[in-house]
Amino acid sequence: MTNLVQNLEQCWYISPPWGQRIPPLLVSLLERVYVKSAKAFGYCTGVEWSEHGWKYEINACNTNITVLGSELIGTGNLQLEAFRQVAAGIAKPAFRLGELVEFRFHGDGPPVRIVQGIQLINDAWFYSVEWMSPAISERGDEVFTSKDSIARVSDYDLERVRL
Repeated sequence: MTNLVQNLEQCWYISPPWGQRIPPLLVSLLERVYVKSAKAFGYCTGVEWSEHGWKYEINACNTNITVLGSELIGTGNLQLEAFRQVAAGIAKPAFRLGELVEFRFHGDGPPVRIVQGIQLINDAWFYSVEWMSPAISERGDEVFTSKDSIARVSDYDLERVRL
């Protein structure tokens, strides 16, 4: 029985939450965007999967705004300031959305995870991975996931899966 639970848990961590194919992003990281609800321009500093689709982190007016794609209008242009920062020393993200990685601090569960988000924080890239598996009801008819099951970790915490 333990083997079945371990196999189920391993499948959970590597199953993409968005289904078979990763949905395209509406805007690219560091792209200049217009946020309709804030009536402001900014640039995309992160993206993370949610139950409603991609959530975008937008830096506008020296504050971060988290919105769904329906709130954005992309310009197709990289924000000049953000582009200069990347060119001046911020490397491109080490991992891609949907990529399988090994999570170094995986606790008791299997180490392989899927990258569900990327965010630029203080000039460094962080990656969203699921660190906690869901709970199953005692009768086995419900699965409970926590909104706190996603961790933002650095590339130091992850290793590329070698196939």
